[in-house]
Amino acid sequence: MGFQDHFSAHAGDYRAFRPTYPAALPDLLAGAAPARGLAWDVGCGNGQLSTALAGRFAAVAATDASAEQIANADPRPNIRYAVAPAESSGLDGSSCDLIVAAQAAHWFDLDRFYAEVRRVARPGAALALVSYGLLLVDPMLDPLIERFHNHTLGPYWPADRWKVVDGYRDLPFPFDELTVPPVAMEADWSLPRLLHYMNTWSGVKAAAKATGANPLDGFADAIAPLWGDPERERTIRWPLGIRLGRVG
Repeated sequence: MGFQDHFSAHAGDYRAFRPTYPAALPDLLAGAAPARGLAWDVGCGNGQLSTALAGRFAAVAATDASAEQIANADPRPNIRYAVAPAESSGLDGSSCDLIVAAQAAHWFDLDRFYAEVRRVARPGAALALVSYGLLLVDPMLDPLIERFHNHTLGPYWPADRWKVVDGYRDLPFPFDELTVPPVAMEADWSLPRLLHYMNTWSGVKAAAKATGANPLDGFADAIAPLWGDPERERTIRWPLGIRLGRVG
């Protein structure tokens, strides 16, 4: 299966408008690793998690199949960015203390990726698949957002999107799995900021291309009266799905 690139054309927007992971996530991942030598951030996008891991590991190898995403990544002295597929990292064997794929594993050929994980993992290395699905705001707004996500955009999402929404619970995970505490991303956003984020969704891009009109226009008209002052900031929350295990 070839690389399905849904984000390169909008890599700058992806960097500018996507939420950032909470410190609790890299803390959890680093705590599960047997050492703090090398972490491999697979499908790193613009390096949102890579930069957080860089403060907890001596070195981070951050790879993505999209050259545009790598070009927009945030540099750090101990991060080595590279364009590479998840299934063929180019890393040395038995070199990684942590392998993590955040919001990316649903694009991988998992059998080949897991073979690469076993090749590059040091004994007892940690492997994590991290995802975040539908955002939550408050009970008044959530049904409108869910209806837009599931029904308006339903026909336009890549099929693998629903694996994300389900928190990767049904993905095969042939490793010794660890129990993890609840972790969520949070951000305080105005309505325009929320709409900028939603405009990075691959489902929105596909719907706009297919219909010739951005479906967010109608959604914005519907949510505006419920939101109130568009500059009012509300707390947006994304519960994280985390499959965490130990390799070998």
